[in-house]
Amino acid sequence: MTDTPQSGLTDNAAGAIAYITFIPAIIFLAIPPYNTSPFVRFHAWQSIFLNIAAFVVGIAFVIFAGVAAAFLPWGLYGLVHMIGLLIDLLWFILWLVCVMKAINGGKFVIPVIGPLAEQQANK
Repeated sequence: MTDTPQSGLTDNAAGAIAYITFIPAIIFLAIPPYNTSPFVRFHAWQSIFLNIAAFVVGIAFVIFAGVAAAFLPWGLYGLVHMIGLLIDLLWFILWLVCVMKAINGGKFVIPVIGPLAEQQANK
């Protein structure tokens, strides 16, 4: 009798894929064997919470930019736009660090979000 290789993704690959959007994260939380792996569950929950945080911050910034456009001269509004680009860059760097850590079998615990993900992953 020969051992058949396990089909499917490794935990590292599943953890990294969970960060693509919240959709694979939800799928990994729903289907075995990924929903039984604490590593995959952590990354899936952290991805979901990161997406929620990015959405909330994005909405808040759009509101801020709208108010700023009403009260700031046009030259200063360019500064608001640059701040928005900087925020987007920081989100991308944070996302990239999480993906790279997952691919390498590690965890990058994002402040506030990470402990919530740990708590959900261990339920």
